[in-house]
Amino acid sequence: MKIVVINEVSARSKNPDIMAALNEMKKNKFNVINAGMTEKNSKPELTYIQTGFYAALLLNIGRADFVVGGCGTGQGFLNSIMQYPNVFCGLITSPLDAWLFAQINAGNAISLRLNQGYGWAGEVNLRFIFDRLFSVEWGQGYPLERAETQSESRRRLERISRTSHVSFAEIVKKIEDPIIKPVLEFPGALTLIDVDSIEDKTLKAALKSRI
Repeated sequence: MKIVVINEVSARSKNPDIMAALNEMKKNKFNVINAGMTEKNSKPELTYIQTGFYAALLLNIGRADFVVGGCGTGQGFLNSIMQYPNVFCGLITSPLDAWLFAQINAGNAISLRLNQGYGWAGEVNLRFIFDRLFSVEWGQGYPLERAETQSESRRRLERISRTSHVSFAEIVKKIEDPIIKPVLEFPGALTLIDVDSIEDKTLKAALKSRI
């Protein structure tokens, strides 16, 4: 599994905590990529609006299987990323949230609350969150007698997402410069996106027209 971490500007000081907490996941053969803001890469600044687009793009082109994002409250990134197709994100504030999200919702992104209420032992809470998030079989349901209906609900959400969104190529063509340009100019972004290897020819052309 490719896990991509995408911090926005207000929470970039928490990036080392996130990466340290995810180091345990690497022993499970997860590939963890640190793609967002850190205290070392200060320009261009990415807000939750830009990181939402960035994360959704990486999910839609297959560069990420799962995205760990967030912001000060977690609400901004959640709302930003959920504007895009094929994204299923949960607001996670506790290990129990993580455990239930994995089993019931089986999404492909989480939004963390990284300033509000972070406080003492915040980095420990992150480790517990990731431990619970990746410790169970995704989508198995809870309680187990509701597994079948929960699985069908998850499939319905996928169909709703396909019905209610335009293609990502259309989004790339029309999205405002202040959203897409900082992402494409961000250090390492174009290398990670690797436009030339994108299989969707329409999306590839749309991205090339914005570079």
